[in-house]
Amino acid sequence: MKQVLTMTALLLTGTAVAGGGSAVPTGNSIAAIVANDPNFSTLLSAVQAAGLTQELASGGPYTVFAPTNAAFAKVPQAQLNALLNDREQLRAVLLYHVVPGKVTSGQVVNLDSATTANGADLDIMTNGGKVMINDATVTKADVQASNGVVHVIDTVLLP
Repeated sequence: MKQVLTMTALLLTGTAVAGGGSAVPTGNSIAAIVANDPNFSTLLSAVQAAGLTQELASGGPYTVFAPTNAAFAKVPQAQLNALLNDREQLRAVLLYHVVPGKVTSGQVVNLDSATTANGADLDIMTNGGKVMINDATVTKADVQASNGVVHVIDTVLLP
């Protein structure tokens, strides 16, 4: 589990540098996609609040269901604040957005569930041509990364 945590940290936040800061990843990794897209700034902040920014790893492939800033805005402020102040719960939520392996949209439509990096299952269904992950709609699929794939979702997944 620690190895998955470590890998997830790198995927979502990039590489730590001397002095405690974090570098903006370059290239086409999942880390670079998330760190370089302003629509994921809340996701990036959540990862930092979970204390995952200093963890280093490499590997993959991974599938990340990445909630946008608008998805985080749907979470009631009090609930979001409580989550951001509970490091273990926040880590569990973040790992709930990561599925080991590369699962493209063509594969997702043939699944009814997937096991996440935190060990819990996500429900997957297709409804009216839209892919649903639990209560979240995939708004952009198959953002290809060198170490997996990102699917953008409109709702934060809560285990």
